[in-house]
Amino acid sequence: MTRFPRLRTLAAVAASCGLLVGCTTLPTNTEPQAIRSFEPQIEEGSNLGPQPGREPDLLLRDFYTANAHPSQDYQVARSFLARETSQQWDPHDSVLVVNRIDLVTAPGATSERRTFNVRGAVVGRIATGGAYEPENGVYEATIEMIRANGEWRIESLPSGVVLERTELRNQFQPQRLYFLDPSGQVLVSDRRWIYSGHQSLDSALITLLLEGPSPSLAPGVRQVVPRGATFAGVVDGAYHFTGFADVEPEDRLLFAAQLVWTLAVANIPEPYTVVVDGEPLAPGYETLSSDDVAEFNPRVNATAPVPLYALTDGRVSRVASNQVSPVEGALGQLGGLESVDISASGNVAVVRREGEESVLLTGMVDGELSEAVRARTISRPTFEFDRNNQWVVVDGDRIVRVVLSGPSGERSESEVDTSALESTAGEISVIRLSNSGARIAMIIEGRIHVGVVERTGPAERRIVNVRELAPQLGGTALSLDWQPDGSLLVGTSTPETPVWRVEQDGSAATSLPSGNITAPVVAVAATPSMLYLTDAQATLQLPTTGGDNVFWREVSGLQGQRAAPVTAD
Repeated sequence: MTRFPRLRTLAAVAASCGLLVGCTTLPTNTEPQAIRSFEPQIEEGSNLGPQPGREPDLLLRDFYTANAHPSQDYQVARSFLARETSQQWDPHDSVLVVNRIDLVTAPGATSERRTFNVRGAVVGRIATGGAYEPENGVYEATIEMIRANGEWRIESLPSGVVLERTELRNQFQPQRLYFLDPSGQVLVSDRRWIYSGHQSLDSALITLLLEGPSPSLAPGVRQVVPRGATFAGVVDGAYHFTGFADVEPEDRLLFAAQLVWTLAVANIPEPYTVVVDGEPLAPGYETLSSDDVAEFNPRVNATAPVPLYALTDGRVSRVASNQVSPVEGALGQLGGLESVDISASGNVAVVRREGEESVLLTGMVDGELSEAVRARTISRPTFEFDRNNQWVVVDGDRIVRVVLSGPSGERSESEVDTSALESTAGEISVIRLSNSGARIAMIIEGRIHVGVVERTGPAERRIVNVRELAPQLGGTALSLDWQPDGSLLVGTSTPETPVWRVEQDGSAATSLPSGNITAPVVAVAATPSMLYLTDAQATLQLPTTGGDNVFWREVSGLQGQRAAPVTAD
């Protein structure tokens, strides 16, 4: 079924070779990059090169700062090197991100030669296309410097680029590309780091979009752009493409959704003129805007109300207008509940304790509930994008997918392939699927792990590309949930830093205000406008705007109660 009424008939496009345009992310190897046929417009400060008379240790630090400027094939960084070294240095071998650079002068220094031992804690690397990949390790290098014509220069250094994390944040901005889930129903974000000196952000984003998803996300999304497709640049404000001749009309529409929302979220002004082989993407329709693809909107409306529920003493209540009221239907009559998840469309999944067993019950929030799974222990449920489908952890080591299908409401269950977790020992205590269902966040033995959900068959799911985020939290994580912007809200048992924000790609973990939180934080939830948590004493909230407010307030209607907040999103 065609999804956009205004774009039902598409013009045919002829395949041809076109101009490749450039990108200023940080490449990690010498494979072909997005832009090769012209150099992007870059504004560089005049004081980025070596300062005359600079002492060798300070000049070396300036070199590492210059590593954050990749334009002209790292021309600024090369200016710190001796002439022959500049020609031999390969910055594309790898791009490591370290917490900080420490350097110490090695023995044997003279007035003409110095050797420095450089060390740093590796926190990540930048992959081809600007994707951040978290890592834990140590960077160690020996740098040799000589005095040439009265000025110190670097004579010997390893291949590759090393960035301090502060320079990554100062000189690069995280942007989002959007790809489609396998069903073609929802956009999935792919966070990339783009050089701030780039004068053509839209061209850089489009080039990366045509290159495809990052390797870690690729198994969880669908690629609708053909291999031969090319972004041919911007001419008179229009985005030109070639190579879509064999693309089905439906897939062209899906590509339009990817393109429009990638540009719109990056604040590239609308509307967008899209030309494919000299013709509009759709006959008679020369521009596209986010209104044309509104059903794919990846941004949650911050002003839209999100229903709030609370699980208190084993019962679910609705919290609204500063009051707590019983939930109608069978859900409101149930007691002994251990956990609950509720969707904006009214789907509900609850876990109830019955003697020595836990039971998963599913249904609608105002209707009847029926048994789906029974086991010794069952984790809090989490929904796929299709809210008729839920995942739970059974007995701490098996993830089970429950599917409601057919007009009769039949339920089936299957086990998710978790073989990627075999090297990660411990019990899985929490799982949360992202809104798109393409990612899963887990707490395993108090540590945060994130993976991608691959669809290996119509009813089969596999977790792949698992990586640990925020290792500095150690084994203290107790609760987590996805925030609308794709980051994670994490509650811990640490009194000094009980609640954290962790970025989707693991590039940063930030402790949130904790002025009046009493650890442990056993439950968290988030809406576009509010953060919620349950600590040792109460249920608290903090506006996402934050400001200078470091104190969380009790949720109106739940004062004096310790309840688990549940947002229906």
